[in-house]
Formats: sequence, structure tokens, C-alpha cells
Amino acid sequence: MYRFWIVLSAAAALWTAGGCSRQEPIDRLALVMRNNPAVASIDSLASLSVGNGEFAFTVDATGLQTFPERYSKGVPLGTQSQWGWHSFANPESYTHNETMRDYDFGRGRTEPYSVQFNEAGRPKQAADWYRVNPHRLHLGIIGFDGIEPEQLEGIRQQLDLWQGRIDSHFVVDGKEVDVTTVCHPEKDMIAADIRTTAALPVVVRFPYPTGGHCDDACDWSRDEAHRSELVEQRVGHALIRRTLDATTYYVVLDFEGAELAQTGRNRFVLTPTADRYKLRAGFYDAMPTEAQPDTETSIAAAADRWRSYWTEGGAVDFSRCTDPRAAELERRTVLSQYLLGIQCAGSCPPQETGLTYNSWFGKFHLEMIWWHQAQFALWGREELLAKTLAWYPSVEPVAREIARRQGFEGIRWMKMTDPSGIEAPSKVGSFLIWQQPHYIYLAELVYRANPTEETLKTYYDLVQKTAEFMVSFAEYDGMGNRYVLRGAIPAQETLRASETINPPFELSYWHFALTTAQKWRERMGEGRNLQWDEMIDKLSPLAAKDGLYLAAETAEDTYKDIRFTSDHMAVLGALGILPKSPLVREDIMHDTFDWIYANWNWGRTWGWDYPMTAMNAVRLGEPEKAVDALLMDKRTNTYLVNGHNYQDARLRCYLPGNGGLLTAVALMCAGWDGCETENPGFPKDGTWDVRWEGLKPMP
Repeated sequence: MYRFWIVLSAAAALWTAGGCSRQEPIDRLALVMRNNPAVASIDSLASLSVGNGEFAFTVDATGLQTFPERYSKGVPLGTQSQWGWHSFANPESYTHNETMRDYDFGRGRTEPYSVQFNEAGRPKQAADWYRVNPHRLHLGIIGFDGIEPEQLEGIRQQLDLWQGRIDSHFVVDGKEVDVTTVCHPEKDMIAADIRTTAALPVVVRFPYPTGGHCDDACDWSRDEAHRSELVEQRVGHALIRRTLDATTYYVVLDFEGAELAQTGRNRFVLTPTADRYKLRAGFYDAMPTEAQPDTETSIAAAADRWRSYWTEGGAVDFSRCTDPRAAELERRTVLSQYLLGIQCAGSCPPQETGLTYNSWFGKFHLEMIWWHQAQFALWGREELLAKTLAWYPSVEPVAREIARRQGFEGIRWMKMTDPSGIEAPSKVGSFLIWQQPHYIYLAELVYRANPTEETLKTYYDLVQKTAEFMVSFAEYDGMGNRYVLRGAIPAQETLRASETINPPFELSYWHFALTTAQKWRERMGEGRNLQWDEMIDKLSPLAAKDGLYLAAETAEDTYKDIRFTSDHMAVLGALGILPKSPLVREDIMHDTFDWIYANWNWGRTWGWDYPMTAMNAVRLGEPEKAVDALLMDKRTNTYLVNGHNYQDARLRCYLPGNGGLLTAVALMCAGWDGCETENPGFPKDGTWDVRWEGLKPMP
């Protein structure tokens, strides 16, 4: 059966760019299966997940969530969804308007921003409340009851990427236990098939949320603050209603070969009555009205979904490379595709730790959506990008109000938010602007994949309104006969809004996005906006000093002050993420790249800085350094056995790094518009015989 699927997929996926039409088809089954993660011990950084983009379930070495406390400081055992959110009570009736503070950036008016406050008082209390609320819920822990980690022997666990299933084996008290775990591809439901003579019960436990900035969202000390009611029970079936303050959701348990009993206010135990027992646990934001599919159907459905995922999207095969690093790059590439497929392919933008555990209270950051999801379109999975972009119209009124209250036209996309679109108060995020052009860039990627009138109609309105804000935000400098950007914190967040003028990446992004918005006007039969053309022509060129690009026109000590050589080297995004524009001189960018590569404070970088550096190197014609950057041996460029991009003790998962990796690999293989070099991101010394299918070039 596997061979049938791979033969079928090869014909469908063969890509004709860059000479790849002459190669033999990639054996996709072999490519995926040789990168299956395997676990042989209890390792808190080696948990594995199943999911479908809307929901994910992360397990320990038992194939269930048996030891959540042991894994809480590693890659936690989360059960999270796109809809699962909760807010603590608001007895003081704080309003979002109370989180505002006025700022004067010299535009002839004050501008209110939602921020955090240092000084005590009601504004601080309101901002603190809105920063924490809403927060993402952990929907429930499901694991074996009554065993300790030290009892486990003979652990053998594998994530079968091709079928989207986790197969776990271990021995407890001399008895073998085998567990198969899957997530249904269309339901927020897991299925587990358990085979053992050990008579291990399964416990289902529900925590209260912590409201923590970065944790597993499990407060086990407040059992009295929430309740789990068994509202329906019959043989092999139970319906549980969960109530946490004003939040209600439902859990359906279906089981065979076991009996269920409620053993605590928020605790249920399944006691096996046979040596093989099966469990399905579904999570719902409203009372379910349909029966859940059985375990065998769910396992088969998961396998069908993942076979399609691997055969219909892009593929890159590094098996013929002789560079010793190639196998690791392939592993990261394959595992990143899986992780983004289960964590980021949903109806809302993903949080930086996906559906695994909470970071920034479970909220998502819109400046990160490019890093998470541009790769979907480049890897032939543009429908997954389109699925998330459909969220933007729902929050357009909120974005329009942000722009209006600050005196701008159009819509200003929020930075840190939740499905409602409300802007979380922040000392930094509220002043960022580089999330703004993302919508235009991502809509353009969808159009390039599906250049139809329907695509244009779907995104045109928000593309134009996004551009309207960008035009109104840039200011005309009559003395210099140019347009400038100021009053914003750039992507390199160590710079301050009050003193920063013309950050290079943002300038280049303004040029790209406004130029693209004009193309959309022409595609729709509209005339070009002459005011926009004037701004495009008169945007400030990138500021340089001593032959190197500055972090901002006002950051003259860029290469002397560690504040400027820490965090993101965002200047490299001006040529890499973006195509070359008239604002960029390639010779200066080349010298800037060389300095950054040799001297940057790499210990203060983030996971997506490495692919950004690699993309800059590719466009500059430095494939050796592109590979070196992508595989640089640094802590924040570490990829765990499960494929997660480790950052530090706080961020053990960092999905923007995974998405950036895939985007960089796509550029390294398929290049960009007008690129005539085959595999432009790989050295031509004979050690990188990289084969690929189904990738699309970047703009």
C-alpha cells in the first residue's frame, strides 16, 4: 500500500522548474520514514504530538499524558485547540480604553497606544488584566494512573510521520504495554488503542488555568474553582461538561474494554476490563450533536490525511548529498513540515509555541505569521495559508478602530492578540509596524499559487486598506524630499519608538508592500494610485555609515553599541525575505552581511534569525554561508529529537524557527523571480546534490 501511494504521488508532485523535471521522482515514503523521531527514554524535551492544525495532543513516552509534572519544564504535555480560551473574572469592570496612554511622535497630535504601566493605579490594573485575559486553556490530561517514571523499562516509541500516529512500547512490572495514538484529521479528538495485560487504568484530569505568561497552563491547586459534570453516561460513553468561571466546554469519552467512574471533582478513571481497550476523547466548544468515529476509523482517517499531506506538497531530498550536515538539514526540514502541519494550519494565526503549551499567555503575534506560514504557499500547501488568512476579515473592525484612534487611514493590524482581535497591552508590541505588510505579502503568495479572479476578490479589500494605513503612517520630509518612517519600534526590538527613524527592514517592506498593492489595483482593473506611486519613488534609501547599513538612520553607533548588535539583525531581511528594491545597494548589503556574520552577538538571537541570515546570503550569491547560517551551532538554532526549535528554558518550542527554516530551504532550492541558478542556496562543489519537487520561487 505504501508503494502504491508513493508511485501515485511522484507523478502528481513532479515540478518542472530549475531542471527538476529531468530527475527521477523522489521516493517520498522513504524520505519521510527515515526521519521518523524515535524515543527510548523518558526525556522531557522529547515529547511527541499528534494534531490537525486546529487541535494538538502531546504525549510522553507512554503514548499518553502520564507524567505531566515531569514534562512541564520541557516540551509540556498539552491538549490545546484554536477555540479553547478562558478569562478570569473582571469584578472591577476594567475596560480596554483604560489601557491607553497618549504618545506624541511629532505628527501634530497625540496617539493612544495600549501599553503596560509601571506606576500603580487603575490603568496598570486594567492593562495587567487585559494582558493576561483571555488566555489559552489546557483542555485536559489523559494518562495512565498509578505508575511512576522509574517503573518503565524497555521504552521504544516512534512517531510515524507518514501515517500521523505515535506507536509506544514499554514494560511495567514485567508486563508489556503497547499504545497507538492518533488525532482525527477533522475533529478535536484523539484515539488511543491500548494493548497490555498490566491492567493499567487511564485517568482523565482537568486543571484550572494558571494565567501564566509561559507555562503548561495547569494549576492543580484550585480544584474548587472549576467543575466537571458527568451529564450523560451509558456503556462505553460519557459526556462531561466543563465549567470554569464564564467558560464552558464539553468532553466526550468513548471507550471499549473499560469502565468509567468519576473519582474526584475534576477526575475520572477508566478501569480496563480486557487486555485491549480503546479510548476516544473529543473536545468541543458547544454541546456535541454527532457521534464520534470509532478508533479504527480515526486511525485510518489520520493515515489518509498524512499520506495526502506528504504526497501533495513539496519535497526536498538530501540523501545524495555527501556533506555530513545534509542528513540533519533533511531531518529538520521533514520534521518542521509535520510540526507546522499540526500546530499552525488552523483557522487562527498560531502562537509561537503552537498548540503545545502557552507562551505570552497563549496569544499569537501577528508579526510572526509570516515566519509560521509563508512556507505553506512555497511548499505547495497554499490552502493552509488561506485557511488562516480567513481570520483577518473577522477582526478588521478592531484593526480599523486602532488606526482611527491614532489618526491614521485604513487598518492597523494588532501585534499580540487572540481570536477576538483585541490588542494586548505591551511596552513593545503596540508600537511594532512590521506585522502590517505581512497581509499583503501573504495574500500575494496565495495569488501566485492561485492567480484567479476569486483570489483577487477574496483579499483585495484588506490589501488596499492595509496599504492605506501604510501610506498614512509614512511622513513626508520636505527638507529631504523624501518619506520617512518614525514613531515605531522596528523588528529589532532593542530600538526605541521615540528615537528611531527609518529602520531598514521596515523601509524595504513598505516599498515591497505598496508596490504589490499597486499590482493588485491593476489586476482588479483599477488605476494606480498616484499618491502611492509618489511615496514608492520617494521612500528614504537605507541609511549607511562607514560602508555598512545601520539598524536605523538614527542608530549611528550600530556597530559599537551592543544594544544594536543584539536581538534580530533585521537589516538582512531587507534583501532575503524581500527581493532587491531600489532602496538597497547590494555592495553595502554584502559588506553588512559579512560584518554581521562575523561579529553579531549570536547569543542574543532567535530561531528565525538563522534562516533570515541564510536567505540574505542566498540572494547575495553566498550559498556556502547560507548553509553555514542555517546550520550554525548555536543554542537558539537547536532542533530537538521531535523537531522543535529550542530557544531557552522559557521557550523550549519556537515554531517561527521551523517556519523560517522551510522558507529558507524553499528559496535555496527554487530561488526567486528571475533567478536563473539551479539550487541557488547550495554550494556547487559536488557535496550538495539536492533534489526537490513541488516548491515555488519567492518574489
